[in-house]
Amino acid sequence: MGITTVSSRDFNQDISKSKRAACAGPVFITDRGQPAHVLLTIELYQKITGKQKSITDLLSMPSVADIDFDIPRMDKQLYKPADLS
Repeated sequence: MGITTVSSRDFNQDISKSKRAACAGPVFITDRGQPAHVLLTIELYQKITGKQKSITDLLSMPSVADIDFDIPRMDKQLYKPADLS
């Protein structure tokens, strides 16, 4: 897996070339000579970040049952009835 480096100007002038280069590895896009962005294929991004989990998967984790979650009751009234007299 090779790393390609392109300037922002070159990237803007030939985006397709950078996209093709991303198939071989990450493409670093520089801004004034400093790395500013990275272009990756979606497959490489998913490999790096791991499997994405849905909110359902996260909420159904077995360890969630071990968490104490007590919601305190509020004794105070949050509103006042309107005085329409």
